[in-house]
Parts: sequence; structure tokens; C-alpha cells
Amino acid sequence: MSLGRTAWASRASYSRTVDLTAPWRRAAAGAGLLGADGRPGTTVFAEMSALALATGAINLGQGFPDTDGPAEVLAAAREAIGAGLNQYPPGRGTAALREAISRHQHRWYGLEVDPATEVLVTAGATEALAAVLLAFVEPGDEVLTLEPAYDAYGALVALAGGVHRTVPMAWPDFRPDPERLAAAVTDRTRIVLLNTPHNPTGTVLDEAALRAVVAAAARHDALIVTDEVYEHLLFDGVRHVPVATLPGAEDRTITISSGGKTFSTTGWKIGWLTGPERLVSATLAVKQFLTYVNGAPFQPAIAVGLDLPDEVFAGIAARLQAGRDALAGGLGAAGFPVSTPQAGYFLIADGAPLGFPDATDLCRRLPDLAGVVGIPVAAFCRGQQAEAVRSLVRFAFCKSPAVLAEASERLAALRP
Repeated sequence: MSLGRTAWASRASYSRTVDLTAPWRRAAAGAGLLGADGRPGTTVFAEMSALALATGAINLGQGFPDTDGPAEVLAAAREAIGAGLNQYPPGRGTAALREAISRHQHRWYGLEVDPATEVLVTAGATEALAAVLLAFVEPGDEVLTLEPAYDAYGALVALAGGVHRTVPMAWPDFRPDPERLAAAVTDRTRIVLLNTPHNPTGTVLDEAALRAVVAAAARHDALIVTDEVYEHLLFDGVRHVPVATLPGAEDRTITISSGGKTFSTTGWKIGWLTGPERLVSATLAVKQFLTYVNGAPFQPAIAVGLDLPDEVFAGIAARLQAGRDALAGGLGAAGFPVSTPQAGYFLIADGAPLGFPDATDLCRRLPDLAGVVGIPVAAFCRGQQAEAVRSLVRFAFCKSPAVLAEASERLAALRP
């Protein structure tokens, strides 16, 4: 049957010929984007970004910086393009980047990673997550995440045919109970997917919680997959502990990260994963049929970034911490209670004390009320947990000081 006609024009006959559990439907439903009429919806991120564009509001919804990263990284990309590095790179990634990732893991965490067999470069961390889940999750397998959770997790788990289980994190500290987290791992759990530092809450999981997960994963023979893209964006002296460094974890853990958040190059989509050779090779068997390869001139540029001195990484984190404090101050002055993040790009504010119990409604009205866009935290949750965070809004502070100052001034219009 041809599907070349106007979208949805033949929806009745289309639904008769396609199983309702088709992969695209599972993915849309897993992300909470399948409407009652069976049509896939757009994400709230796309909706709010379009709203910002249409109204001229300051976009504190989507998590991308508005300033460039280190000059050395940008210069290396231009040099690579000029040198003709514009064709397919090797399937596992360029040697320069894989070796830089290996050095990075040893330099920061003491991990020994073979760049030839234990590193895989991907089209951002999201492709790494997709490849891992498609490689290891069979229909009916459970994947456990924290909640709120990055919206791609639910979509990818569903696409792989898995069952998404969650452990809630509650306002205002968003700290999971280690015993509850460990108890949620069962014989049905195929993967424990941890995001630390965490999006959207900015929580950094402590060693006690991570050790509980490792013990539970070993007990039930589950894999551990960690999303660590905010690993260098730490505040107030907080330390990031990669799960792979803990006793009993290394042989069952796949660690995922990327250069986009650290080096303000989110559009380059250069990510990677590291882990035991057998797990990396199995993931490659899937990844090679997704993007195949990507970002040839950007890979050596990110390699340059990973080898930059410690003070560069410290400066990046310090500038983000200053942005966090500036926006938190502005939101506080406007009357919003704020949860102070330990890392990342985002902070969460509560609209209820200002008379906005529904954050989704507030976010749709914010461009007119204050000329600012945020994201309702309920977009990162399902079911009862979505109701528990109903009044919470995520704001991005990975913006220039001038933009954050203007946003804070505009938000003051909401002051009771």
C-alpha cells in the first residue's frame, strides 16, 4: 500500500493494515506522544521552542547554550575541514578521538579503556542510548530509570520492545531512596539506566545509591547503562562518581557521554560509549546500521577538547554555576521556590505559590505573561509521578549573563 498521499488522509485504511503495536507507535507512546486519535504528537520541547520563536520570548526551555565553547575546539574543527577530513570516518570513530576518550577516562576516573576495542563513537549520546537498548533489550525485558527522566528513554525502551519501570525522585531535593532503587531491580530487569548528573533535576547520585544499584544489578544479572553527559558541569565542589569505577560494576557497565554539553557544541552530535569489549562490539553491531558514522571533522575537534587543561573544565563549570545562581536569584525574587541543582544546565522552580498549580498551562502562558519560555517537568514523567510534579517548571541557565539578567527582569512581572 502506498503511503505517499497527504499525511493521515487515508487513516482508516492505514490503521487496518498496520498493527497498532508498530514500532513508531510504541516509540510515540513510550514518550507520551501518542494522541487518543492515534496520531503522533510533537514534543513539548518543540512546542515551547516554536512558541518562543513566534512570540519573541527568551527560550529557557531547550537546553542549548547561546555562546560558543573553547576556541581551541572550534579552531580544530575548522582545521580538520580545511585538511579534507570530510569523508566517512572509521566505524568505531577516528583513532584520535577514541584515544582521547581513553585518556580522558584514565585522567579523570582512573579507568583503563582500550581505545581499539572498548570505545565507540556515536551520533551524540542519544544514538548511543538507542544502539545499546536495541542491542540488549528483548520484548518484555524491563528497563529501570529514575523519574523524572529524559524523554528519549521512554521512547527508546518502547522502540526496543521493553517495559519501562521507574523510581520516583521528589521535589525539592530529588534524591532517590537507595533501598527503593535497589528493590526495583528484579530478575525481569535487563538494564538499569542511570542518568547522573541528572536531567532535568541536576541531582548527582551519591556513592551509596550507586553501590546499591551495582549490588542489585549483580544479584539479578542486569546490565548498567549510565548517561553521564553532564559529568564535567559540577557545582559547589560536588564530585561525580562514574558507576564503572565501583567494585563489581566494570564488567557489566556501559558508560555514555558526549562533547556537546561540555564544549557548547550540541549541534555537532559527537557522543561515545565505553565498556567491556563484548558489550561494545554487540552495540556496534546495531549502531553501524543507525547512522553508520558521523561528524568526521568534529571528531578530532572534540579530541582536542578532551585533552584541554583542568582549568578549562573548571572555568566551564564555574560559568555555568554563575548562570545557575543568577537565574535562581531572579526566580526567587519573582516568588518562585527553586530547587538548587548540583550540576548540568537546568534548575526547577515551583509555580504553585504564585498561583500556577499547572506548569503546562503556565509554560504556555509564560511568553505573554513574562516573555520567557520554560518546560513543564511533567513532560519528563508518566502517570502518578506526572501529577506529583504538576506545578514544576524546568528552566535552562546555559545562557549568557545578559540573557539571564533580562529573563530574571521579565520574570519579576509575575511577582505577587
